[in-house]
Amino acid sequence: MANILIAYSSVYGYTRKVCELLEAELKGGGLRVTLVPLAEAAAQLERSDVVVIGASIRYGKHNPAVTEFIRAHQALLAARPGAFFSVNLVARKAGKNTPATNPYVRKFLARIPWQPQLVGVFAGNIDYPRYDSFDRTLIRIIMWLTDGPTDPTVSKEFTDWNEVRRYAEKAAALAGVTVPRVSGP
Repeated sequence: MANILIAYSSVYGYTRKVCELLEAELKGGGLRVTLVPLAEAAAQLERSDVVVIGASIRYGKHNPAVTEFIRAHQALLAARPGAFFSVNLVARKAGKNTPATNPYVRKFLARIPWQPQLVGVFAGNIDYPRYDSFDRTLIRIIMWLTDGPTDPTVSKEFTDWNEVRRYAEKAAALAGVTVPRVSGP
């Protein structure tokens, strides 16, 4: 049975939520899955047959720790099947919701030495009530510029959860397994 490591970088926890659905789908297929924050992933790499890294965007960039992790562990990552996905609000728009069309994913992949076999991008969420005043103000400005929701009381998910499930199926295929669909959000 394959061991799949899912490591994530998240600011407000939404990328972890996406990872939790991936974990449920993969476990439903009989795979052993370890879900950890990226900061704890190094200790799990050698025991993993497949590595999935998920990272959110904050103010137009992935956390620098994601790039640092990939560079530091390039040899281990290159030695096994791997997957990467980005969670960002730009992906809520048609034409920017695939790895080939999402500017953050394209830029990120061009900068890192690791080239994962599977790449995904998922639209994230807006949760204004949860943000501190600085983040709420800045994100509202960004949303105003990009025709997104600006009401400071809005909490809205843009994620296509079926797309996340399809991604889980593809990640399982990297381990040579077909997974049945399980229920999720």
